[in-house]
Parts: sequence; C-alpha cells; structure tokens
Amino acid sequence: MGKQRQELRVAELSSPVSHYTDAVRCGDFLFISGCVAFDQHGSIVSKGDVVGQMRKALENMQACLTAANMTFSNVAKVTVFLVDINNRAAINPVRKEFFKDAKPASTLVEVTKLVSPDLLVEIEAVAYDG
Repeated sequence: MGKQRQELRVAELSSPVSHYTDAVRCGDFLFISGCVAFDQHGSIVSKGDVVGQMRKALENMQACLTAANMTFSNVAKVTVFLVDINNRAAINPVRKEFFKDAKPASTLVEVTKLVSPDLLVEIEAVAYDG
C-alpha cells in the first residue's frame, strides 16, 4: 500500500481562520498553507513592517516543515503574496536568511488584500522529501 494523505495541525501555530489545516502530506510531498505573521494566539506580529511580517511567516513555515521532519532545503516551490510589490527587495534578505543556499521555484503576486487588513505578506509552499 502506498503512502497516504496526512493532515498536519501544528501546535505552535494559531488556529486556522477557515476550513483548512496547516499542511497536508501526500506521499513525499508536503503542501503548506499560506503562512502569515500570526503569533500562536492569532495576533498579528510586526504591524506595518513587511520585513518583520515575512520573518514571522517564515518562522511559521519552519514550524510546518519541522512537523513533517523537513527543512527549507526540502522546499521545491513557493508563492509569495504581497500587498505592495515594491516590498519585494525588502523581503528578499529574509528569504535568504531562511532558505540559505536552497533556491526554490518561486512566484510573486501582488494582491489588494489578505485575510486581515494589517497583513502585508503571505507565503505558501510545496516541499518534497523523496
């Protein structure tokens, strides 16, 4: 029998704001839901600071990866949603801090708003452990 689908709910993260889970493992793939700058209690970290919000979003992603026994080197693809595309250069050093030498495929999209009006960035990922 092949590997099965497993929903992951990460204790360090706040409760989902809708009908989803933090990540889903399907065989060797891990699909990580959009990570934002919510702390464990659902409060926004670093209001007005896209760099601080990106750092918190990536810390939340790291918690998902750790729960699946993976690291940022396993991440194959990310999609970044920015409220202001001009902030791309500001968040790039934070990405490098977390991904180090690993360079995932990436898509960057400017959006008009995220789930809360105080959020400036969201990032989702697909990781592979094969």
